[in-house]
Amino acid sequence: MTRSAAGVMDAVLHDPEKPVPPSGPAWGAVVSLALGTFGLVTAEFLPVSLLTPLAHDLSISEGAAGQAMTATAIVGAISAPTVAIITKRLDRRTVMWAMTLLLILSDLLAAGAWSLAVLLTARVVLGIALGGFWSMSAALAMRLVPSHLLARAMSIILTGVSVATVCAAPIGAYVGDIWGWRSAFILAAVGGAATLLVQLITIPRLPPIGVASFRSLLDVAKIPMVKIALLVVLLVASGHFAGITYIRAFLEKIPALDVETISLVLLAFGIGGFFGNLAGGLLAEYSLKAVAALAPLLIAISAVSLLTAGASALASAIAVDAWGFAFGAVPVGLQTWMVRRAVPEQAQSAGVLLVTVFQVAIAAGAIFGGLLVDNAGVTSAIAYSAVATFVAALIVFLLGPKRET
Repeated sequence: MTRSAAGVMDAVLHDPEKPVPPSGPAWGAVVSLALGTFGLVTAEFLPVSLLTPLAHDLSISEGAAGQAMTATAIVGAISAPTVAIITKRLDRRTVMWAMTLLLILSDLLAAGAWSLAVLLTARVVLGIALGGFWSMSAALAMRLVPSHLLARAMSIILTGVSVATVCAAPIGAYVGDIWGWRSAFILAAVGGAATLLVQLITIPRLPPIGVASFRSLLDVAKIPMVKIALLVVLLVASGHFAGITYIRAFLEKIPALDVETISLVLLAFGIGGFFGNLAGGLLAEYSLKAVAALAPLLIAISAVSLLTAGASALASAIAVDAWGFAFGAVPVGLQTWMVRRAVPEQAQSAGVLLVTVFQVAIAAGAIFGGLLVDNAGVTSAIAYSAVATFVAALIVFLLGPKRET
């Protein structure tokens, strides 16, 4: 961030009309946002671990049940700009509380679903919460802590993603096996209620700054460095999800691992993502460009390792773990890059653009990866991951953010 932008930020932070906690960084509020990301990601990926019993109970195919994931991503892409614009005059904490209420409602609807239509309704509600929450989280972090602590705050917020990645699938499967799949969503709703309570206590009054509009989105999108960042987001996210969506199929066919071993490898992937998130936050404080470039480069190296040495169970496990570590650092670098490229009043618009492109890339990557798998085999999806993330890393090295001034 330039000194002039930092000056604007200081003015915003100290404007009595736009108060923030007087005692310094509002770490409690930051932690409450991390709890929000944990609840959202847990709810988003619960169907993965509950797909078979869920489909059986609703008398639908597993493929139809799997569309619940696609619905959430598509709605999330649409709701990111829509929620920001519709709620542009509301206090930001009120909006975040509303998004958490929608998360709870989604979990309760899913728990009581008696048909595919109700399940998809629950996932649409979740998509609205997901897009709205993510589009504002980075901008809120920017107002809750000083600019030099932004990367650390984003790392804490995104730790919720990493923890959910580690916990959601195994806990969902375990709880679903003991008490039924509906109980997993009920447990998620209880967690959402606890999150809302913490947010009610910790998030300070945050009047809107830089009212969001389609014009403001276009203005931010015209910033050269933001254009580059969005291109990198599209490449990294589509590359990641094109490959990782079908990583189980790869592990079953190439190193021919059994289900128990695959579960351990995927657990290691999630744990790697947790530590990658922490490492990304620390490194971003010193070199944002290093995080933004090295994370996709490590994904590319991991994908190439799977293609060249994937027949070895040990090599595959190490490569998948490294992939998880690398992707854990990706959101920290990209979100921090985006909000720092825009002036403070444009931070929310930058977050909206990031979430929209990211959700589109998730859907596009999964769909494109599926086409590659069906027509050219599972290794072709891994190959696309390698190419897309390598190109993203190259773009960052050549055109990415310069050293902060």
